[in-house]
Amino acid sequence: MKILAVETSCDETSAAVVEGKKDLKLLSNSISSSLPIHAKTGGIIPENAAREQLKLIIKVIDLALDQAKIKVPEKEIDKIAVTIGPGLIGSLLVGVETAKTLAFIWNKPIIPVNHLFGHIYANFINQEKKIEFPSIVLIVSGGHTDLLLMKSHSNFQWLGGTRDDAAGEAFDKIGRLLNLPYPGGPSIEKAAEKGNEKAFNFPRPMINSKDFDFSFSGLKTAVLRETLKDKNLKSKEVSDICASAQKAIIDVLIKKTILAAGKYKVKSILLSGGVAANNKLREQFKIESLKLGIPVFIPEKWLCTDNAAMIASAAYYSGKDVDFGKIDAVPDLYFD
Repeated sequence: MKILAVETSCDETSAAVVEGKKDLKLLSNSISSSLPIHAKTGGIIPENAAREQLKLIIKVIDLALDQAKIKVPEKEIDKIAVTIGPGLIGSLLVGVETAKTLAFIWNKPIIPVNHLFGHIYANFINQEKKIEFPSIVLIVSGGHTDLLLMKSHSNFQWLGGTRDDAAGEAFDKIGRLLNLPYPGGPSIEKAAEKGNEKAFNFPRPMINSKDFDFSFSGLKTAVLRETLKDKNLKSKEVSDICASAQKAIIDVLIKKTILAAGKYKVKSILLSGGVAANNKLREQFKIESLKLGIPVFIPEKWLCTDNAAMIASAAYYSGKDVDFGKIDAVPDLYFD
């Protein structure tokens, strides 16, 4: 079975083809990002993102089919998967309507995929070891910070999430406060390499709460206070703030995840989402997993950010196709 997947939830335009028999095989993944455009404005302007996707969507799909050596897609592609939300409504519509059109022309079933589940299933691509259930899943991205208990491919339990800013959003906002290039996450990580993570004792909001919720707005405010003390921060001071803020975010993410892993006696931990590309976070999770004796799975870095390969993977494991006429872009769609 071959699945063509389309992902346009935010600023990336991506298409991928996977083949599944006993194991999932990635045949292609084509991505075009409008990041350079958004870097000029210090963040994503939804209309600009959607307009770029309109220009690129067909080219990206054609490239993915070409890379997968698909010559007659209406005969060789079995199903079409597409992200239906959460995301930017204009961007989602570009992908959804394109996928619906192809499904109609080729007479193929369509599989709607929740973008967050896509991030989870990036873990099932190019993994050498088999993931055993139950698993604790941490989704940590620009718009989401959530903990889930994954009992099987069809059984998820939401445990907790952010009450305000997501971890990735906090990175971006802190980066903006420090006048660092967009996106803030990679810029802060780079600056933090030269900083002292103990220089500032920033708060770890809700780190000791008994639930699995998160909050990062207080950390952002604490950084704001430091920037207001001196509007001409030196390079070393910026690096120290970055290192200290990054450490605060990572401490909260790890403690909550490890706490959940112990409570539910899981056999694996899955890290996913754009922030999962952060080297410090990856390193600390591996260290903690060794202490617990529970394997941690982290996607390759290029699979952490938005891509169609993860959407194809989620579609393959869910297998829930529906009539294309019933698919709509639903930006606020969350967990069932």
